[in-house]
Amino acid sequence: MSNQEVEGEQELCCSPLMRQPLDEQQSTNLARVFKAIGDPARLRLLSLIASHAGGEACVCDLTGAFDLSGPTISHHLKVLREAGVIDGQRRGTWVYYRVRTEMLAVLSEVLLPADEVMPA
Repeated sequence: MSNQEVEGEQELCCSPLMRQPLDEQQSTNLARVFKAIGDPARLRLLSLIASHAGGEACVCDLTGAFDLSGPTISHHLKVLREAGVIDGQRRGTWVYYRVRTEMLAVLSEVLLPADEVMPA
């Protein structure tokens, strides 16, 4: 994960949408993440990874669930990874993906009304 991604997450977690207006950088970072999960194939990939046994899935477990080519699946996984929603780890010839739950927590906290803030 790059320093820019970490800085983007820190900015997002500190300014929930319903409690104060987002600044330009926060809205740009947040829009990038929502755009990544806003695609039906990527949202489904995220769901498959999150619900897979052990919380991680091999790319070989994901490709059969779609009527998409391998390179297209790889592209969608790359978009999710670059947005900070998933992490990937190469093991031999396969890559295993895991959901970054801390990013999902940031997204859900941003959308909660001020009186429903989740405990830290």
